[in-house]
Amino acid sequence: MKNGFDNDKYLKMQSEKIRERIGQFGGKLYLEFGGKLFDDYHASRVLPGFHPDSKITMLKELRDQVEVVIAINAGDIEKNKVRGDLGITYDADLLRLVDAFREEGLMVGSVVLTRFKEQGAAIAYEKKLKTLGLRVYRHYPIEGYPANIPLIVSDDGYGRNDYIETSRPLVVVTAPGPGSGKMATCLSQLYHENKRGTPAGYAKFETFPIWNIPLNHPVNLAYEAATADLDDVNMIDPFHLDAYGETVVNYNRDVEVFPVLNAIFEKIYGSSPYKSPTDMGVNMVGRCIFDDAAVREAANQEIIRRYYAAECEKRKGNAGDGPVRKIDLLMKKAGISVSDRAVIAAANVRSNQTGGPAAAMQMEDGTILTGKTSELLGASSALLLNALKYLAGIEDSVKLLPPTFIEPVMDMKIHALGGDENSLLHLNEILIALSIAAVSDPSAKRALDQVGRLKGLEAHSSVILSQIDEGVFKKLGVNLTCEPNYESKKLFHK
Repeated sequence: MKNGFDNDKYLKMQSEKIRERIGQFGGKLYLEFGGKLFDDYHASRVLPGFHPDSKITMLKELRDQVEVVIAINAGDIEKNKVRGDLGITYDADLLRLVDAFREEGLMVGSVVLTRFKEQGAAIAYEKKLKTLGLRVYRHYPIEGYPANIPLIVSDDGYGRNDYIETSRPLVVVTAPGPGSGKMATCLSQLYHENKRGTPAGYAKFETFPIWNIPLNHPVNLAYEAATADLDDVNMIDPFHLDAYGETVVNYNRDVEVFPVLNAIFEKIYGSSPYKSPTDMGVNMVGRCIFDDAAVREAANQEIIRRYYAAECEKRKGNAGDGPVRKIDLLMKKAGISVSDRAVIAAANVRSNQTGGPAAAMQMEDGTILTGKTSELLGASSALLLNALKYLAGIEDSVKLLPPTFIEPVMDMKIHALGGDENSLLHLNEILIALSIAAVSDPSAKRALDQVGRLKGLEAHSSVILSQIDEGVFKKLGVNLTCEPNYESKKLFHK
C-alpha cells in the first residue's frame, strides 16, 4: 500500500493543538478521545502511513497529568458486542485497555457504565470490575436526550448520574468502541464539577470524520461505513457555517448534542467558548495527508471490506439489512463496486473451477495468488503457504509441509481430540507445523521468515472462515473479506 499520510507531522501538530486547548481552561480538562487509542487499525487502513498507536504516543508525554476514564455502554455488555477488528467483546476489550494503559505508565482512574438500566450482564460485569480493584460508576439514560435540555441539565438528568471522582487535571475519557457514551460522560462531569465549584472544560479528540476534507471524500465515507450499525451520518456542520461562513464536516451525534454542550457551558461560564461542534475538536489529520490519491484508494478498499463484513454479520444472524443497505449506498456515492477489489473475483472464480472453497491474496507487486481446498489443506491454509513460498522465491511445486508431516497431526485431531473426520488444520496449526519443519528444512525456514511481509496484503475467501482462521489473518495484518456463505449447510458452525 502506497503511503499518503505523514505520521511524524501529525504527532507534532496534534500535540501542539492539544496543549493549546488545555491552556484555554483552568483547573481541569475533560478530553474525549474518539476512535481507538490503541490499535487504531481503521485509521491505519484508510490513512496509509498512520501508526495505529499514534494517539497513545502523545498521551505518554503527559502521563503525570493524565487520568483515564473508560466508558462502556451497559447495553453493549448485555448483547456481547464484538470489536470487529480484534474479534473480542467490548467488555473483554475494556480489560485489555486497562492493562495496555498501565503498561504505558498511564493511570486508569475508573470505569463508567453508561445507559445503565439494571441489565443483568452489566451488574455482573460491575461486580467483576470491582473484584479486580477498579472503581465503577453508573450513568443512566435521560428521557428526551438530547433535546430536553431543561431535564438534562438538572438534578434529575446529569445530576442523577454518579459523580466520577478524579484526581488529575487532564481526564481522558475513552471507550472500547463507538456509541459508548464518552461525550455524555464528559458533559455529566462538567455539570457535577460546576455544582462543586470546580473550573472545568471540555474538548474532543476525534479522528473521523475529518472536518477539513469534502463531505463525500472516501475517508469520510469509510467512517460512515465503519459505524453503519450505529446509523451515524456525516453532515455539514450548520453551526460552523452560520458562525464563520465556512463549510466543514461533522457528524450527526455531535451536531445534535451541541445545544446541550452550549447550555452546560453557559451555566458554568455565562457563555460558551465554542460556536460549533467542530470548534470543540482538535483534529489535525486533514493537514497531514500528502497524497490524496493514495488515501482515496485505501479508503475505497475499506468501504468494500466493510460491506462484506456487514453481509457476513447478516448471514450469521448478528445484524439485519440496515448496515448492508447503508454501505451499498456509500459505495455508490464513492463510485465504486465490489469489482474494484481484485481478490474477490479471483477467489470466486477459483471456487467455481474447483467446486469447493477457495481463497485469494494480492501480493505487494499486484500478483494475485489463490488456494483451493484439498484432502490435506483448507483453502486458506493452501493460500497462506502459497503466499509464503512466493515471497521467499520458492518454486510452487515445493511441498513445505509434505503429507507425511500433516497426516499425523490430522489423525491426532480426529482420534485423540475428538475432531470431525474433515478436521483440516487451522492457520495457527499450519504456522506451528511450518515452524517445526523450519528446524531441519531450509525452504520451510525461508518461507517462515516471510510471515511479517503479509501485513497489509488483501485477501478474500469464498466462504466464511472459522473464528480461528479469521483471527490468525487479523493477527498477521492481512485485510480479509469473505463471501457471506458457509462451507456447509449445517446450523452449527465452529
